[in-house]
Amino acid sequence: MRIAPTLTFALAFGLVSATAVPVRAHEAGDWLVRGGFHNIDPKSDNGDIVEVADDTMITFSILHMVTANWGLELLGALPFEHDISLANGPRVGSTKHLPPTFSVVYHPLPEAQFQPYLGLGVNVTLFFDEDTRGALAGSDLDLDNSVGAAGVVGIDVALGDGWFLNADVRYMDIETDAQLDGVELETVRIDPWAFGLSVAYRF
Repeated sequence: MRIAPTLTFALAFGLVSATAVPVRAHEAGDWLVRGGFHNIDPKSDNGDIVEVADDTMITFSILHMVTANWGLELLGALPFEHDISLANGPRVGSTKHLPPTFSVVYHPLPEAQFQPYLGLGVNVTLFFDEDTRGALAGSDLDLDNSVGAAGVVGIDVALGDGWFLNADVRYMDIETDAQLDGVELETVRIDPWAFGLSVAYRF
């Protein structure tokens, strides 16, 4: 999944589904709950030895509006699972991770039907359940947890009666130290883009 088809679908669906609906502006104290999915797409050159593939999983978030324009968002997900391969080589393992991300977001048009927003925050990536196979079968692969900056640009399209369609693009600064049987391999710079679609309800 890439940014162009994701946003094209979201905006096209929104235009069809949300034409001229009455919109109540965001207010301080509002909560916006979203549920959908994200594709996490690591950069192609994760490391000299280890490469990490992409994955798509169900995600959810909750946004609390502190004012009509500013809000606090927490993003969560079911565990993502990524195949791991040797650089330019075969698949040799996999890992699961959870990417809780906290962001401060700004909505410049809280009263509009099409509501763009942007945010900055912190991502914590928790790696677990590493598995090895093939050339590394039986070896102990370990990836350290990561803490790094995160950014998001998105849009909510009001559908009426408190419902919204959402599309967003996120960047996460994820670096993890990889060890094999206790021996340090390298620092793997995953630094993925995440492309998401979801539906939301405000209450």
